[in-house]
Amino acid sequence: MINPHFRAAGVAFILMIFMSCTAPRKTTAPVATAPGPVSQPQAPVGEIPSAVENKEDAFFVNLFKQYPGVMDEVLLNRKKWNVQVIYTQINRNANQVPGFEHHYFNRNNARYFYPASTVKFPISLLALEKVNQLRSTGLSKSSSMITEAAYSGQTPVYNDPNTADGKPTIAQYIKKILLVSDNDAYNRLYEFLGQEHINDALHKKGYSTAQILHRLDIFLSEDENRHTNPVKFYDDRNNLVYQKALLFNQQRYAQRNDKVGNAYYSSGKLVNAPMDFSKKNRLELADMHQMLLSVVFPNAVPATQRYNISEEDRRFVLESMSQLPSESTYPAYDSSYWDAYVKFLLYGSAKGKIPNNIRIFNKPGDAYGQLTDVAYIVDFEKKIEFLVSATIYCNTDETLNDDRYDYETIGFPFMKNLGAILYEHEVKRKRNFQPDLSSLIFTYGK
Repeated sequence: MINPHFRAAGVAFILMIFMSCTAPRKTTAPVATAPGPVSQPQAPVGEIPSAVENKEDAFFVNLFKQYPGVMDEVLLNRKKWNVQVIYTQINRNANQVPGFEHHYFNRNNARYFYPASTVKFPISLLALEKVNQLRSTGLSKSSSMITEAAYSGQTPVYNDPNTADGKPTIAQYIKKILLVSDNDAYNRLYEFLGQEHINDALHKKGYSTAQILHRLDIFLSEDENRHTNPVKFYDDRNNLVYQKALLFNQQRYAQRNDKVGNAYYSSGKLVNAPMDFSKKNRLELADMHQMLLSVVFPNAVPATQRYNISEEDRRFVLESMSQLPSESTYPAYDSSYWDAYVKFLLYGSAKGKIPNNIRIFNKPGDAYGQLTDVAYIVDFEKKIEFLVSATIYCNTDETLNDDRYDYETIGFPFMKNLGAILYEHEVKRKRNFQPDLSSLIFTYGK
């Protein structure tokens, strides 16, 4: 709920974002406001894009130049760091119908990036959609979900100690995904849906370049990832309501040549060649942005891109995306999961409390030096709202799997500064009609 006593001024809030001295995820990485620059490697002047390439970037170039010493390195290294940003300005009319103005940064030079945990968002939505399609069987997102093992690399799940009754459910897996980006929860939904269903469904929604090909945090072969576990669902009386057999996806997808870096480690040995990501997950930033837009504002996207879920399910997703770990009872999270644990945009790696008037509905991801976040940010007190999706490659040595990525010196400061700059821009921006954000206020604690 909104704290009625929170009355900090917009400028003070921005100074707090820029100058926060709270502890980060791993090591201290202070984010400086002008004129003190973030400590980042210098890029050759020759990397500055030409005026023609800058044409679409004009909005961000002009905005960033208002903060000298903060985004200078981003402007210099936009190609090298594969920086991509999409910002959606929302303007509502007298009837609260939203209109959208999109701004892009470095879209013309965008390259493949590993989407990491951001793929968990569409998987969560597809799981709810499939449950809705099967509701005539008695299946619901709260049905007990028993996962069996029937092929190499598979593991079963019979209970969940983090639920009130000890039963694994679709709802609980989604909640863990959106609260703390739980990898196992994603894997279980991947297994429930099946690889073929996932890709077919995304392609039918118009996301033609998407390829979701593997589980996360466990190393399985392509064949093992094509096989997905048998799953059974039971109702409250322990009656079987639905079961899915072991599936094998025989579909072949478009060949890719997605490579990253200059070298990588494999089985402890250095390979002096780019790492091949052609068999790894692929999801473009524009698609992620559209997916979030389709949940926050379903009528803003074509009917074919909407997810066939109930309004109750849509609100469940938004509630879970914006809930903080400390507000959850099942599961209960300790202090190692701080408020901004997965809130990269606006907070970076900073620890500490998020003001009660701010809510961030987002899904981030980080792996192989790539940092990504897709977010809808609202301030209930100042009546502002905007969408921003961003990704940046934080790996200056261009070597993967060496555990030497530049998240703290490049990635998190970029995300924090980008969110703060756009937030301040929104605070200053005039609106003809203030948004009614009351539907986004949830009672957390479950």
